[in-house]
Amino acid sequence: MTHEQIRDALYAQFGATLDMLENAISACPEEVWSNGEIISEQTWWEFWYLTSHTLFWTDFYLSDSIENFAPPAPFGTEERDPAGVLPPRVYSKQELLTYLEYDREKMLKVFRSLTGEKMGERFIVGKKDFSIVEKLMYTMRHIQHHTAQLNLLLRQAGHEPPRWVTQPKQPLA
Repeated sequence: MTHEQIRDALYAQFGATLDMLENAISACPEEVWSNGEIISEQTWWEFWYLTSHTLFWTDFYLSDSIENFAPPAPFGTEERDPAGVLPPRVYSKQELLTYLEYDREKMLKVFRSLTGEKMGERFIVGKKDFSIVEKLMYTMRHIQHHTAQLNLLLRQAGHEPPRWVTQPKQPLA
């Protein structure tokens, strides 16, 4: 298998994973999105927060370097605080869909520049020491994990979750 075939297969699954997250966000009605305030115990399981958390770490792990990492406004770096600091406010669905598009563009850039040599480079943060390919797979698993939680929240609230996505809506080329 060539590095291009590996890149294309990995992109197809990563792109489809982001599309599944987008579909879950889009399907969320306002009454499921948030209770309207930030309460540490409950906020961790609110739809908006799980979405924000997922997009933040997607952005982080799609970055080449963590030294200068900063999410786009209005998002902060609270997620990296070991004390478990929550965002200062509830983010809107539109803000998080915009963040998802930011992550999608970042993902496309990463995959379009992914050479065989780049695949083997290391990404080290804390105790994590990944090849670039492993970092992408790790990130994809994280997105899918939380997308499943979002779909469960939709189902528990009596709403039909979106269907499975097989292929990404946006081609790599």
